[in-house]
Amino acid sequence: MRTTMHYSNIDPFRLFGDYMKLTGVPTLSFPQIGDPRLQGKKLGIVNGSNWISLWSTWFGKQIIPEVKLVQVGNEGVQLNFMEAFHRKEPCPPQINIELFCRYAEDLYRLYRVDAILITCSTMNRSAGSVRNTMASYGVPVVQIDEAMMEEAVLRGGKVLVVATHGPTVQSTQSLLQETAVRLGKKIDFSGATVEEAFELLGEGEIEGHNKAVAEAIHHARKNEGPFSTIVLAQLSMAVFKFSWPDGLAEQEFGAPVLTSGETGFRRVREVLLGE
Repeated sequence: MRTTMHYSNIDPFRLFGDYMKLTGVPTLSFPQIGDPRLQGKKLGIVNGSNWISLWSTWFGKQIIPEVKLVQVGNEGVQLNFMEAFHRKEPCPPQINIELFCRYAEDLYRLYRVDAILITCSTMNRSAGSVRNTMASYGVPVVQIDEAMMEEAVLRGGKVLVVATHGPTVQSTQSLLQETAVRLGKKIDFSGATVEEAFELLGEGEIEGHNKAVAEAIHHARKNEGPFSTIVLAQLSMAVFKFSWPDGLAEQEFGAPVLTSGETGFRRVREVLLGE
């Protein structure tokens, strides 16, 4: 893991300014834009770590700009499942699942959110428990990867699942297989893990992260392809589309590249509209 930090290269005025332009400060008013059916709606977002809230904010405001986003996240959750993974213990730990249930319930009790979104792929194992917790409140729960997995399964053919974080791999592949069973389909898939990309992301090297993911896709296509669909397993990987948007991605890799940042928030939109 690279550890060198270059804070001296960061313009704090630009950093804080851009961050606040995106997030704003908490306000009781609602965005008056877009589809009037969504105005006044509130989405509670349960993140697996605090840092990923930037992704949730970015893609949320791109796809459901009418909706107020109310988020919670805790680095301890991610650190705990990382330790469990390295100790070869059950991942995610039960305490993480219980915490996600409490987070979801707290978001409703604090601010009466209209739906809950779980953004962490490693924590997709918590979705059933969170749904059970929120059922008594009548609040729907969306796990951010589900729509992406459904699309991959329904497209058929062979799926390439790319991850950059080891603890995520098993949870993601399990969800893909479970989705195929639920939809009554067979699924053929191959996996690739690019830990280097996660390290680059942690250094703020977004283009480097994207190139490392692209190289992994090309390598898999050469050795195990062709693929009908490419799935990027984590919300953090959605920045890949900044370098390879949809049309360019399919041209470059011979198959559509799906990210949960796009498909997950589109699913939330459908749920909030009652579609």
